[in-house]
Amino acid sequence: MALRALAWTLAEQARADRMLALTGLAGDDLRERAMEPAVLAALLGFLEAYEPDLIACAEALEVKPADLVQAREALEA
Repeated sequence: MALRALAWTLAEQARADRMLALTGLAGDDLRERAMEPAVLAALLGFLEAYEPDLIACAEALEVKPADLVQAREALEA
């Protein structure tokens, strides 16, 4: 689910740029580390921080926003 959320986030350039700026990741880092739990958790945390994105992503993935929050919590455990 987190990888699908990453793909959704990157699908819009402005949102992708904001995510990179706020998470401190560089594009090359993201490509190399996209499968790491910490990176995926940071992405989901980014979505959580802006509710409209969290809701839109959840709708696009056909899950509940709470499912994305739970996925972040699991990745951080």
